[in-house]
Amino acid sequence: MTAADKTPALSASAYKNIPSVHFSPSLMEKLAILTDAAKYDVACTSSGVDRRGDGTGIGNTMSCGICHTFAADGRCVSLLKILFTNECIFNCSYCQNNCNSDIPRATFTPEEICTLTIEFYRRNYIEGLFLSSGIIISPNYTMDLIYQTLYRLRTVYRFQGYIHVKAIPGADPLLIEKTGYLADRMSINLELPTSDSLRKLAPCKSRNTILKPMRMIQNGITDNKQELTVYRKAPKFVPAGQSTQMIIGATPENDFQIMSVAEGLYRNFDLKRVFYSAFVNVNHNSGLPVLPGGPPLLREHRLYQADWLLRYYHFTVNELLSEDRPNFNIYLDPKCDWALRHLEYFPVEVQTADYKTLLRVPGIGAKSASRIVKARRGSRLDFPDLKKMGVVLKRALYFLTCSGRMMYPTKLDEDYICRNLLSDRTQIPQDLRESNYKQLSLFDDMSMIS
Repeated sequence: MTAADKTPALSASAYKNIPSVHFSPSLMEKLAILTDAAKYDVACTSSGVDRRGDGTGIGNTMSCGICHTFAADGRCVSLLKILFTNECIFNCSYCQNNCNSDIPRATFTPEEICTLTIEFYRRNYIEGLFLSSGIIISPNYTMDLIYQTLYRLRTVYRFQGYIHVKAIPGADPLLIEKTGYLADRMSINLELPTSDSLRKLAPCKSRNTILKPMRMIQNGITDNKQELTVYRKAPKFVPAGQSTQMIIGATPENDFQIMSVAEGLYRNFDLKRVFYSAFVNVNHNSGLPVLPGGPPLLREHRLYQADWLLRYYHFTVNELLSEDRPNFNIYLDPKCDWALRHLEYFPVEVQTADYKTLLRVPGIGAKSASRIVKARRGSRLDFPDLKKMGVVLKRALYFLTCSGRMMYPTKLDEDYICRNLLSDRTQIPQDLRESNYKQLSLFDDMSMIS
């Protein structure tokens, strides 16, 4: 970086009243604009892949996760999370970067992104790069710029850290494939839960142009795994898998529809994650809903909890919701809500229940269920033992017995248990109870760039 580039930048909001045609931002000013423009993309998680540096470059990737810093709303901000450009030829009504938005515009060059990534990495601000982009000129042109950036970062700068990149729908499959051999994770945003909503709010996009590259990436990952069984030193294609994102609350789909779409994506496209982004009317578009309570963060939280049940707890959407009961109870987490509606399965005996049955008990997670199964082989368990294993007894005590005995005399009654569960303040996360909604930008804390 030059001395000029090290000058502290103003926040992106400082440039809102400057016409973009007269505005030629410096590198740090571009960074302020394009990190601010990227903050509504929530698909930013731990790497999911191990790769040690080989001594010829810098950086490494750890599967335990590169995400160490979290925003007030729970989103991780430890990657350098930027857009290549916030210019866009599309007019998606929910997007602050659409072609009709009156905002300051900026575009990086591949060399600028490489410089920023390396300089931030050397200063220990980041452990990887999350790169998305608006569509400049065409999908192919944009995807080629992203490919050039990753190619330069990997081959010229020898960067071996984590890279998550967005594939551009409509781009040449060969460009996406070439980029996939340089990235750890790729994602293509589904944007909205249904094709009807997409047609209404993003007429320049279609479900087919989104699902087609998603399928191509899935097939590429499968073929690459088979190739690696024969040629262990073959290059890896998207080793951390692919993910997607849906905006929640901009359109009228219920939770049952949203979770059914997510279940289909996991089943049919082998996705690693589906992310749910609470809708924020950033453009103050009169055609989009104005939600009286602000962004539906609690609804988003329940969707994430249900998503976890689908992926790790062997639940199906039809067990959690139905057409007659299409939305989650916002006051109870989905697992507690399911248990209350199926008291015929409880109480569960800790000494004999199988692993999958234990997973369905509120307060028992995957790790504690495994510990229970292992520990009971050598001794009989009691409630103090369960607490040491990580079981949340203030939820589990209504649904468990140890050697035929409940922790306290408890009525197996829906209303009684529900009243007691609702008194548990952890049913609603503390950050949603006590803090106002605020998306965090990289430049909200100026000490990060000193």
